[in-house]
Amino acid sequence: MKSFKHFVALFLLASTLGFGWVRCAAAESPPQFSRVQRTASHEVALTVSGQPGTYYQLDGATNVFSCNGMATLATGTASSLQYTDSAAPFLQTRFYRVQELVGTNFLTGDHLGTTNGDVVIQTFIHASFVLAWQDKIIYVDPTNSLGYAGVPKGDLVLVTHAHGDHFNTAAINAVRSTNALILAPQDVYDQLLPAQQTNALALGYGASTNVFGVDIQAVPAYNSYHPLGKANAYLLTMGGRRIFISGDTGNTPEMRALTNIDLAFVCMNQPYTMTVNEATNAVSAFHPAVVYPYHYRDSTGASGNAATFKQQLRPQLGIEVRLRKWY
Repeated sequence: MKSFKHFVALFLLASTLGFGWVRCAAAESPPQFSRVQRTASHEVALTVSGQPGTYYQLDGATNVFSCNGMATLATGTASSLQYTDSAAPFLQTRFYRVQELVGTNFLTGDHLGTTNGDVVIQTFIHASFVLAWQDKIIYVDPTNSLGYAGVPKGDLVLVTHAHGDHFNTAAINAVRSTNALILAPQDVYDQLLPAQQTNALALGYGASTNVFGVDIQAVPAYNSYHPLGKANAYLLTMGGRRIFISGDTGNTPEMRALTNIDLAFVCMNQPYTMTVNEATNAVSAFHPAVVYPYHYRDSTGASGNAATFKQQLRPQLGIEVRLRKWY
């Protein structure tokens, strides 16, 4: 469980009056907001000054009485950190607060509030990320075991399909705890090591299970490079929030028919998944509140797809697009 130092820093962004910020409460020592700047896309870039090697929680709210977690951040060897609030363009008023966390080895990344605590989302590379909720750790498509140093062992591992950029038995062993459950399509289950199969479950399309209070449903994921029945997308429900993980897929009717999605991870590289236009079309149809473009480096090694996707997604839809460093 997180605990905080008593001092906080709190700022106000009042977009209804034009851009501006006001110091509402100040700390005698770090952390402090050293810069608040509106970007050309009307997002808000925040710079926080703090102590090196320290964890901070950044909170945001639309009123001063109700702050919600936005992100857990770490300064590392630096004395400042940056965060861009991509939700700001859709809000009339925005308050920010930052607090120092007491302890070590927190999962860093964005927050998603639920009825039973925040989900913390830490992205890694290409299509791999980690979710933390209720003291449980969920790995999605771990493939590079060297990239997870300092992250707690996983209680649950989700694998979308058997391609090497999503599935690696050694990486699964490196990140999972002794009794961690592995959920995967049948094709992946058949390729797990015998010892891994003892704690694994094959999940077919439409099937669901509940693990640690997380409802997990397998959703069809397919295109010409991923035959029907071989790959899963996943729909997770945790604390009343619905999280969609596309894996590798085309612009399928099953994905377009999704409803009430709070957060989505959507692939877009060629020739193996969707074009930017197809991804934009799909997201416009099922309309998640927040979307992370991922798996967006194409076959040439270029990784500009995510920025193009964000530019093409119509702002009037009110979908928050979070661009994170996957490469």
